[in-house]
Amino acid sequence: MNSTSSRRVPRLAREARIDRILHLARDVFCERGYEDAAVADIAARLGIVEGTIYKYFESKRELLLRVLQHWYDEMFGDYTRDLEGISGARQRVRYLLWRHLRTMKEHPALCRLMFSEVRSRPDYFNSELHSMNRRYTKLLMGVVQEGSRTGEFRRGLSLPLIRDLLFGCMEHHAWNYLYGHGQLEPEQVSEQLSGILCEGIDARDPAANAISRQADRLAVLADRLEGAVDRNGKKRGTP
Repeated sequence: MNSTSSRRVPRLAREARIDRILHLARDVFCERGYEDAAVADIAARLGIVEGTIYKYFESKRELLLRVLQHWYDEMFGDYTRDLEGISGARQRVRYLLWRHLRTMKEHPALCRLMFSEVRSRPDYFNSELHSMNRRYTKLLMGVVQEGSRTGEFRRGLSLPLIRDLLFGCMEHHAWNYLYGHGQLEPEQVSEQLSGILCEGIDARDPAANAISRQADRLAVLADRLEGAVDRNGKKRGTP
C-alpha cells in the first residue's frame, strides 16, 4: 500500500474543535432558540456523533453559556481596540452606546438568548457571564469617570446610576426590535442619548447653561461672603 494513501487525516486540535462546536452551536441556537435546539443537530452539522460534543460540554446549557462567553470575548477585543483611537470622553461615550445598539441590531437572537435564558435565571449572579457583563459595563463607566477627572463631565456623578440610565434605556428602546417589531437606528439613538447625557434636557443652549451655572456659583459665593461679613461684624460688636 502506498504510504501516502495510508496516512491518516490529522485530527483537529482540542481548541480548534471546541471553536468549531461553538460556532455551529451559535448558529443553531440563534435559528431555533434554546428549547428547540438539539445537540444532535449541532453534531450532525459538524459531521460528528453527538457523544463527541459531550466530551467537551457537560450539557446543552453549558454549551449555551460557552457560546455567549465566546461572543462576549469577541466584543471585548473590538471595543478596547477601537476605543484607543477615539479622543474625548463624549465621543467615547457615544461610540460605546453606538456599538451596543449596533450589536443588538446585528445579533438580536443572541441578545434574546442572553435576556431570556441567562439573565432571568437565579444562577446568573456570580456566574462567569455575570462577571463578563460587569466588565463590559465598566468600559462605559471608566470613560465617564475619566471625563469627570479631566473636567469634561462634572464631578460627583454616580457611576452605577449612569450605567443603569444608559443600558436600561437602550434595552428598553430596543426591546420591540429584538422581538421582531419596529426598527432600531443605532446612529440616531446613540447621538441623541449621548447628547441627553452630556447636556441634559434643558431647552437653553449649552453656552447659556454654562453661564447660568457660573451665575449660580457666584450667587452661592456672594451669600457665603455676606454671611461671613455679618458674623465678623457681630463678633466686633458693629451694627
